[in-house]
Amino acid sequence: MRILVTGGAGFIGSALTRHLVLEKGAEVLVVDKLTYAGDRRSLRDCEGRPGFRFLQADICDGAAMTAAFAEFQPEAVMHLAAESHVDRSIAGAAPFITTNIVGTFQLLEVARAHWGGLVGAAKAGFRFHLISTDEVYGSLGAEGLFTEQTPYDPRSPYSASKAASDHLARAWHHTYGLPTLVTNCSNNYGPYHFPEKLIPLVILNALEGKPLPVYGDGSNVRDWLYVDDHARALSLVLERGKVGETYNVGGRNERRNLAVVETICDHLDRLRPGEGPAARPRREQITFVTDRPGHDARYAIDATRLETELGWRAQESFETGIGRTIQWYLDNEWWWRPLRDKVYSGERLGLVPGKG
Repeated sequence: MRILVTGGAGFIGSALTRHLVLEKGAEVLVVDKLTYAGDRRSLRDCEGRPGFRFLQADICDGAAMTAAFAEFQPEAVMHLAAESHVDRSIAGAAPFITTNIVGTFQLLEVARAHWGGLVGAAKAGFRFHLISTDEVYGSLGAEGLFTEQTPYDPRSPYSASKAASDHLARAWHHTYGLPTLVTNCSNNYGPYHFPEKLIPLVILNALEGKPLPVYGDGSNVRDWLYVDDHARALSLVLERGKVGETYNVGGRNERRNLAVVETICDHLDRLRPGEGPAARPRREQITFVTDRPGHDARYAIDATRLETELGWRAQESFETGIGRTIQWYLDNEWWWRPLRDKVYSGERLGLVPGKG
């Protein structure tokens, strides 16, 4: 199968691409702008493989996308290209509106033109799969789970832009007949994760003896999904999902942010203990900082539909997944060290000017 993957050099996109190329034997064209969070090194295991191609391009560039579709002739599109960090969206929303909304519109239009030119089985089998987030649903209280029927209630510029992209994909299905699929996932973690997000940031700050920032009192809850489990789910939805439908993908691993940070500290104390008599437990590096503006209290995904209709199950618990993730960062300094030194060293992001 020929699959065009946008954002394939990003965190989730590269995991999906590795799964498609190395495990499914698919022919894949990765289209990625290579912003700060895109890293072609994350695809090194795919380089040179039959059927793997890479194009550095912006999904907002209609001419470039049209040319890519014409040359590659995809049988499916898996759309992951997006600005994705909430804190960065708070500090500056414009790139999120441009890429996540305008870029999705542009890609849908090019895909619609391509699909319209297909005939027979090729047209019937074409799919446009938009990969999205649980943040479009807003914030949960202490009880309940997000289902596919949960009303949208985005609270940040990032989640609002992703909600808009979801609505566009569904509208293009209902209005034009484009065969779309939408998936909404919980928080991903795992290898090749750009170190602005909580888990990789805490791992690397802890290794370097830096403060481990925890927003507010650390009571915010997230449902954690190992990225390779997510990649398997996305592939399954593309193969067997019902056109026009939404599938939620979650790991059923709810944890308070503070508990996540403490777990990382305890793992690193065992795997990479400090040296000398003055060595201290890494939990002592935890620093509580001013909360993120509009910080959602809790996310939790109900993945029952994906589990029952398509037979997917997460293979990693949080305990096994976090252990694998920490070990990967310990073993792969070649990947993260240049990012820490030249791109992002761990400073606080998302502060609103004048609010501290």
